Amino acid sequence: MGQRMAELTRTRGTPPWHSHHELKPEESWPDGHPLPLPRWGRPRETFRVDSVEQYEELAATVELTVQQMIEAHNYNTVGNLVRFYEEFRSSGEGKVRTFFRRYRPPITPEHHTCVGLGLELLQRLRMLHRKFPDVAGKFYLVSCEESIDNFQSYVSADPSTATSEKEHVLVALKISIAGRNGILLLDPGYHVARVITVMADLTYPHTGWFTQSDEPHVRKEYSYAYAENSDYINWVDIETRNKMGRISQSLIYVAKPYLTPVHVTERRNLVYNFRSYLARDTKGHLVAGMYFPVKEGASCVVFFQDGTGKARVTIPLNATVRTPGEIHAVRTCGAQLGLAPGQLELLIDKVSAIISDKDFLRQMLDINREINVISQEN
Repeated sequence: MGQRMAELTRTRGTPPWHSHHELKPEESWPDGHPLPLPRWGRPRETFRVDSVEQYEELAATVELTVQQMIEAHNYNTVGNLVRFYEEFRSSGEGKVRTFFRRYRPPITPEHHTCVGLGLELLQRLRMLHRKFPDVAGKFYLVSCEESIDNFQSYVSADPSTATSEKEHVLVALKISIAGRNGILLLDPGYHVARVITVMADLTYPHTGWFTQSDEPHVRKEYSYAYAENSDYINWVDIETRNKMGRISQSLIYVAKPYLTPVHVTERRNLVYNFRSYLARDTKGHLVAGMYFPVKEGASCVVFFQDGTGKARVTIPLNATVRTPGEIHAVRTCGAQLGLAPGQLELLIDKVSAIISDKDFLRQMLDINREINVISQEN
């Protein structure tokens, strides 16, 4: 199994377990709709244990698996944009919308978004059946709709396929501890390096509030609990900047496995207007990386560890010459991302070419706006 996993990890393109539920684009994409329609499968069985101690043993093993994967795989929403752009330009197609509709997003170990990370984690969790035979086949992907405004309306029924963008995915496991129902959630896409336990009765081992990140400029606190409709988990995110807090609510649909993570969620990410490439440690702390908005005249922020803490350098993407400080920042960041010398410099050059392509940018962001419009009803 270990050798097989290594072979799969090295393989470029879409590994076989990543697409066995996916549909052909034309099978579920109405004309005039900016995204394909999401689909869900049959409910998964519940993992049952007789005691909290038995659950804690599973949770500890799962948490170690998550932490190892988060450290091993960078979070990367830059690579898929670059690949999409290069394939669009080499296709000879002039309309981004037409190409977007027929494009089949690949999932590779070098370019993991939340989708790739979730699928990779599912594969790693399959190996737990040796120690926990009853858990085999019970983990599954779940879909998440972020920043919900019409909360009560949304949870009153199954997710609407017409207004869902399903921009995020997590891994879930239904649990029962001595007859008490709950769910285990894993979110490597948001750098959560722990098991999230949501109990219906809100008692131990219910996770409750926890601090996801606490940096000098921003603090993030998360909480997960069942909504009134237990098919959903309510994820509350409090982000504090300059002593001002912002609260957002997202809904995770846990009733059924999400069958279209690549066809819908990965595709949606292709036209999103913000990008990041991040290395994390086993605790989910951001070690190094880059991020930038996708817009004309954008700048890229590069950050890395410099011995005294985290250093940040802002690099204009339209600049033709970089300063010595910018060159040092990019080289140091690239090394801490685990890239070969020159790779991050090349990637930033490719991003600069995209940002300077006004026609592509306009068409891409038009699709992004259309997706935002349909999801405003949520």
